[in-house]
Order: sequence, then C-alpha cells, then structure tokens
Amino acid sequence: MGAQRPGGGGGAGGGGDAGRGGGTGGGRGAGRGGGTGGGRGAPDGSVADDAAGAGGGSERPAAGRRPRLTSLRTTFAVSFATVTAVVTVLIGVLSYNAAARLVRVDQETVFGQIVQDLRDEVREQRMTPDDFSSSAPGHDIVRPARTDVQVLGADGAVTDASRPRLPVTRTDRETAGAARSGTMVQHEDIDVGDDVYRIATVALGGGRGAVQVAQEFSDTEDLLRALQRQSLVLMAGTVTAAGLFGWWLARRITGRLVALTSAAEDVARTRRLGLQVPVPVTGYDEVGRLGRAFDRMLGRLAQSEEDQRRLIQDAGHELRTPLTSLRTNISLLKRIDELPPAAREELVADLGQEARELTDLVNELVDLAAGQSDTEPSQRVDLAEIAYDVAALAQRRFAREITVLTGGDTTADGRTALLTRALSNLVENAAKFDRDGVAPIEVAVIGPAAGTARSGHPATAGPVRVEVRDRGPGIAADDLARVFDRFYRAPEARSRPGSGLGLSIVREVALAHGGAPFAHRRAGGGSVIGFTVEGGA
Repeated sequence: MGAQRPGGGGGAGGGGDAGRGGGTGGGRGAGRGGGTGGGRGAPDGSVADDAAGAGGGSERPAAGRRPRLTSLRTTFAVSFATVTAVVTVLIGVLSYNAAARLVRVDQETVFGQIVQDLRDEVREQRMTPDDFSSSAPGHDIVRPARTDVQVLGADGAVTDASRPRLPVTRTDRETAGAARSGTMVQHEDIDVGDDVYRIATVALGGGRGAVQVAQEFSDTEDLLRALQRQSLVLMAGTVTAAGLFGWWLARRITGRLVALTSAAEDVARTRRLGLQVPVPVTGYDEVGRLGRAFDRMLGRLAQSEEDQRRLIQDAGHELRTPLTSLRTNISLLKRIDELPPAAREELVADLGQEARELTDLVNELVDLAAGQSDTEPSQRVDLAEIAYDVAALAQRRFAREITVLTGGDTTADGRTALLTRALSNLVENAAKFDRDGVAPIEVAVIGPAAGTARSGHPATAGPVRVEVRDRGPGIAADDLARVFDRFYRAPEARSRPGSGLGLSIVREVALAHGGAPFAHRRAGGGSVIGFTVEGGA
C-alpha cells in the first residue's frame, strides 16, 4: 500500500537537495545551455550568434520580410460584398433589359397599330388633305391620337405642319403623289431638333397627298436612361450596404476566432501553458465548441506538464537515496580486501538489495510514465476476468490464497493493460504487508445491477467498484489521505522494500478511467484499497 510503501523520508530529502543542486541541476544547466541557447553565457560573445541562429531559424521569417496577413474579417466582408455585387448587377442588368425591351416593344406596337388604322381608313374612304387639317371640323377624330401629324399636298409640299415641323424627304413626296391609297414609307431614328422620332408617311391615293405620322421615342429613351441611372445608384447602395453588413457579420463571427487566435499565439510565444489566457467559450456554434475544446486542451496540456514536472522532481528526489547508498558501498569495494569476511558478505548483500530496490523504483517510474502516455485504445473489458487473471498469477508468485468475488455488471470501457497493472499493484501491496497472514486475500469486483436496453444489450447505470481486502496491519487514520501520493510511505512501512509508487499508479489509472481511488480500514483488522471505473453503457 502507498501508506505502507517505502517513502523517502526526511533524511533522503535533505541529502537530495544537495545532490540535486550539484548533480542534477548542474547537468541540466549544461544540457540546456548547450542545446537550446547555443552555449549560453559563453565569454567570447558567441552566444548572440548561436541564439540568433537557433531562434530565428524556426520562429521568424527571413530578415526584412514580414508575411502579409489577410484578415479573415476583411476576406469575409469583401467576399460577401463581391457576391452581392455580382448578384445585384446580374439581376439589375436582366431586369433593366427586360423592362426596356417591354417598353420599346409596347411603343412600337402602339405606333404600328396607329399607322395600320390610318392606312385602313384611307383605303376605305376617299380622303383629301383637308380632312386631316388641324383647322377642319372634327379633326381630333380623324387625326391619329398620341402622335404628331403633318399633312402633305399632292406635290409633297407641307399644307399643315406639325409642331415640331417634320422633315420631308424625296420618298415622302413620291408617296404623296402615289395613286394607290395606303401606300406607306417609314423612317426610323429621325432627328427633329433635340428629339428623335419614328415617322411613317401614308398616301391618300389618287395623287391627292399624304399624311405623316410621327412618334417621339427619345423621351422614352430618356426615361430608360433615368431608370438605368437609378438602378446603378440602387445597385451601388446595395453593394455598399452588403459590404458594411458583411463587415459587421464577419466581426461578430470572427471576434471569438480572433480572441482564440490571440490566445494560441500567446501560448506559442511564451511556451507557458499555465497562463490565464482568455479563451472564448460562449455560444453553441462551431466557434464556441472550438473555444471550449481549445480551453480543455490547454488545461490538459498544463496538467500534463505539471505532472511531468512533479514526476521528474519526485523521481530525482527518490533516486538520490539509493544512489548515494550505492556510491558509499562502491567506495567501500576499493578496500574490500581489508574487510573481514562477514563485512564483505554484508557489503555484497547490501549492494544486491540496493540494486534490486533501484531496479524496482526505475521500473515503477517507467510504469507510471507509461500510464500517463498510454496509447492503448479503449475497448469494452470485463474487470472480473482481469481480476481472475491477476489472482491466478499472484497465487503462483506469493503462494497465498486469493479469492475473487464478483457481482452485477462488471464490464466497462477501458484499457486492459492499465487496469491489469492497477489491480496487480493492489494485490501485490496486500501480499507484501500481509506476508505472514493465513486469511485469504479477497479481490471484489462489484458492478451495478444489469438492466436490458431496448436493443437487447446489457445496460449499466453506475461505476464498477474494484477493491482488495487483506488482514494486514492496516492503515493509520492519519495516513489514509496520503496513501495515493507519489513516493509516500507511512513511518511504519519505511523499513519494508518498495518505492511508494504502486498506489500512485492505481490513482492515475482510476482517474484515466473516470473513476477515483479509495482506501479505508477493514472491520476486524486489515485494509480495503481499491478504485472505481465508469461502467459506461
């Protein structure tokens, strides 16, 4: 048990400080100075060159260059505005073309219908230029509506001019003298003053003259151009508003990403995981989930770094005592010929015992470090089967009776190697401190009552409890809270072999499986030490 394992007491600690400062501290200082700093503190000034080479090569761009950083916020806003601009321009152009085409076609249709009605009228009735004169009675009924009308005589001369006066061409005069009524000639895009007209000349027939009908369409084009300008202004306003909205939206979206990036850069720059870096963890979207995951990652990395640091410190502290003793005994080997036979045998026995203790300590340190970085995949395991295997192996090793008690659902999600190591440490601990006992060591694996899920597979609703019971000297009440600390050994257990790491490994395994270690005195004498494992589903 951790309470009963050898612990490194006060004497080891005192001697260890000196050893740490001289051996360990000096060695680390030399290693760090040579490897990281490139000869830090070298008197010839080579430190600056080496440091610049080591630091600049991996963390800085080439001298005089600074990588161009494009803000995600700017990229998002520009992209949003660009897409909006493309869509707006496309819709605007298509809408304008459709509207302009509709207006022009409607105007041409109206003009064509007016001209056709005039031709039908002069064909059905014998009409003269006077019938279309603006001074003739009823001229507003005879003259085509919504157009400018100009009357030509038989010789093609203007007898009743329109306002503005329409131009008369040679073909118009020929049409005025045409014998067939309804003969027509049409002119497109005729400039009259500052306006543009569409003009059709219809013969009255019998050489009696002709009527010119004109429709101004420059005002329609002016209207379309005004519509075009308004559309451009509207599109520009839409694009501007889209850009501003995109900027605002990008700021809301990327604000937490910027804070998260700043936190990551601070950690990368300082290489200190324990910094209280503000990490955005609000919200339930992808950014919020990323922030919470990053925050948990930083916490776990900081805890891992702290565990590694404490492990190194504790290991260095505990290794000094056996190493110092070994150095002392080795120095005595130089005078082994001068020692009496009994002293020689005692010296050799001490060397063997110290070598074994040192080997056990190193092995447990390796096990503890391996447990912290174990990459074994988690799978469904039966802790009862692990208990039977461990009990069978321990019976052969310690020649003790070991019974296994099981109940409930003893399966859980876990890593077999780690759980086997933890249970083996508990059984070995019980056998060591109950060496002369005759009562069997009990291994109990108790799970929650098994239920039945809808799928037909067993379902659990609680942790699996693993405990080892012995009838040894038990654990003092003052030591119960510390039995799982690294290298801790109760005063009465320091004379026994061990390193004080066995129960510490049990604690690490339990925590890695979502459980917790426990220890208490057993009724009637002895101890109960174990751990829990989350059963899963």
